[in-house]
Amino acid sequence: MQSMDSLEGQANDALTSPAAQRNREPIAEVLAQVLPAAGRVLEIASGSGEHAVHFAARFPNLDWQPSDASSEARRSIAAWCGAAALGNLAEPLALDVTAEWPIEAPLAAIVCSNMLHISPWPASEALFAGAGRTLAEGAPLVVYGPFRERGAHTAPSNARFDADLRARDVRWGIRDVEALDALAEAAGLAYEAHYPLPANNACRIWRRRAR
Repeated sequence: MQSMDSLEGQANDALTSPAAQRNREPIAEVLAQVLPAAGRVLEIASGSGEHAVHFAARFPNLDWQPSDASSEARRSIAAWCGAAALGNLAEPLALDVTAEWPIEAPLAAIVCSNMLHISPWPASEALFAGAGRTLAEGAPLVVYGPFRERGAHTAPSNARFDADLRARDVRWGIRDVEALDALAEAAGLAYEAHYPLPANNACRIWRRRAR
């Protein structure tokens, strides 16, 4: 899953997302503060694949594993990966968070952008449960997107966006950070930090507690 911005097709199956182009560097600045020095990072809902290429290039000592449930997205990711030819960037996995995750634990980190608000609530539940199963102790789960805080939107534009999402699918919507923190707690993750980013989005970080 990817942001609500349209994806534009390319001749070689690579898609491009204006949102991914805009937000990849602000997200990377947060990742530079919270990711480990080495290890394997699972990116969930990689969408077009532009984030995966950018992050793998930015963090060459990390092994970057993109994934997506959509076959169209995986073709795009594979096209971007092929063009980038980065030694630390793997071919995309077919991964639906609500099903069995085809990846070996432990993971050094999980990164998920723009998924929670355009998926049903069980996808949020599955993301945190899966992170609890697969993250190494102390490893971060990094989630990017819009959030509600204390039951309220952080900006009028987010309220309008939320209304549009729910009009498209009643199961969608911007999630409350308190509800996500509860899922994290149940999965063995501890809340660490909230980084406000441009366009009324944010990165929120949780870490796997000791088992």
